Amino acid sequence: MTSVQIHKINTVLITGASSGIGLQLAKDYLAAGWHVIACGRDKAKLDALAETVLIGATCISFDINERSQVQENALRIKDLLTQCACQLDLVILNAGGCEYIDDAKHFDDRLFERVVHTNLIAMGFCLGAFLPLMPRGARLALMSSSATYLAFPRAEAYGASKAGVQYLAASLRLDLAQHGISVSVICPGFVATPLTAKNDFAMPMQVDVKAASTAIRRGLSRGVTEIYFPKRFTYLLKLMSFLPALVWQKMIQRDNQPKALKDAGR
Repeated sequence: MTSVQIHKINTVLITGASSGIGLQLAKDYLAAGWHVIACGRDKAKLDALAETVLIGATCISFDINERSQVQENALRIKDLLTQCACQLDLVILNAGGCEYIDDAKHFDDRLFERVVHTNLIAMGFCLGAFLPLMPRGARLALMSSSATYLAFPRAEAYGASKAGVQYLAASLRLDLAQHGISVSVICPGFVATPLTAKNDFAMPMQVDVKAASTAIRRGLSRGVTEIYFPKRFTYLLKLMSFLPALVWQKMIQRDNQPKALKDAGR
């Protein structure tokens, strides 16, 4: 019997690839010669992208919040990998959402459930479906946020979900090492996307999706475990995280945004 030869072309699977950071990553990996499996919830949008900016990519539509859909499409992806004699070298679990709790006293538990489910529980669905397809030498990247470095008003749901992703990545890194799978966590600052366009507050040092994609791809190629950008903004958040909790609380409550961040964004 002859063994199946694995092609040298690299394959990346990206969730949330129909817009924002995910779409830019898909475009840039395609341009770099990768086989891209672009996943998203909106089939019509993905189909349109496949005929325009994602020509040559494999576009697969499913809702990450639906476990059965994730599992069903993982089987399709497994068959696809077999047919093209390639392997899943990189998985970027980028899909997510953001909603804010405007009145903590009347805590919106439904909103909290939605955000945590999309950003964390659904990521678990993807891990259960895609990790078995990843060989030794592959890399897994989970999308978190620089919001995990400090507590912010109204971010109870979003921040908690992304902090969960941060811990999940750190724990997976320990347990997947024996299988030869590396794990990176991505912690962006403000990136101009359709999601952040809904924000009703100042977003200092915001970068565009091209800059975000460049930082992520560079970090992943170098094997960086925690990719954070833009550096000036994220360094500032990390530095301010060392402040006593009461000091940070007073700064936030004074005008709902620390002056240091306002000044840095000028």
